[in-house]
Amino acid sequence: MSKGKRGSDSSPLPARVGPKAAEDEDSKTASDGSGLTLRAMLPNAITAAALCAGLTGVRFGIESQWAYAILAVMLAGVLDGLDGRIARLLNAQSRFGAELDSLADCLSFGMAPALILYMWSLQDLERFGWFAALGFAICCALRLARFNAQIDVEDQPHKSAGFLTGVPAPVGAALAFTPCYLWIETEMEIFRDPLLLSIWVGLIAVLVISNMATLSWTAIRPHRDIRLWLIALMAIGFTALMLEPWWTLSAMSAGYLALMPYALFKYGKVKRRRANKAIIRQAE
Repeated sequence: MSKGKRGSDSSPLPARVGPKAAEDEDSKTASDGSGLTLRAMLPNAITAAALCAGLTGVRFGIESQWAYAILAVMLAGVLDGLDGRIARLLNAQSRFGAELDSLADCLSFGMAPALILYMWSLQDLERFGWFAALGFAICCALRLARFNAQIDVEDQPHKSAGFLTGVPAPVGAALAFTPCYLWIETEMEIFRDPLLLSIWVGLIAVLVISNMATLSWTAIRPHRDIRLWLIALMAIGFTALMLEPWWTLSAMSAGYLALMPYALFKYGKVKRRRANKAIIRQAE
């Protein structure tokens, strides 16, 4: 385990083990000098469980159990959201955890969806279908490598404004599966068309690796007057997810894509505000 930053007494502080909570949160180190404890190991155990869920999705795909394959990847996404928050709650975040979390994300949300989609439909398009699956997996890996490379970078305009850069890996996997949701619900073969699916997967891969600003939870500031309505809407959405999961997931994918132009507009306002402040400072 690598050493953390030195304190005022110049003594090394070993970093605890734990994944990050989200891409828009800072990695932190903490230790009481007592070594690795069960509390510090718990977040990484959840990360490992997320990895197992993603790879189990591939097994279900091999067995042509498509609904279970998708749900296994979705479970990996839920665990991926929990591990970092638990790490932050337990004060057990570190660079090691961020690296482990990114490796798990690459497998669960890059390689696993690519293989599942290939076995589901893309293999019928011969070489081009495999290229589409490879492209999605590679873009996911490149995105996560970019994130790791920028962990210690101070100047991150998107992050400092409360935005993400590109579509997060778990969201990218959920978006890539959208034709599967519709096919499971409607059994219409057009959603399983390998050519259309290749184009769709390619577009999502571009969004994953793009430099465009996308919304994060920290950028959402609902007005006080609508907060109760939003809570009620979230409760209704959760109920819909239980009763009509595939239609609800399709609607969530459509809603996320529809909000992307809003994210660009909102970040554009932030950029203009920053530019005006810089001009004022130079004038002074």
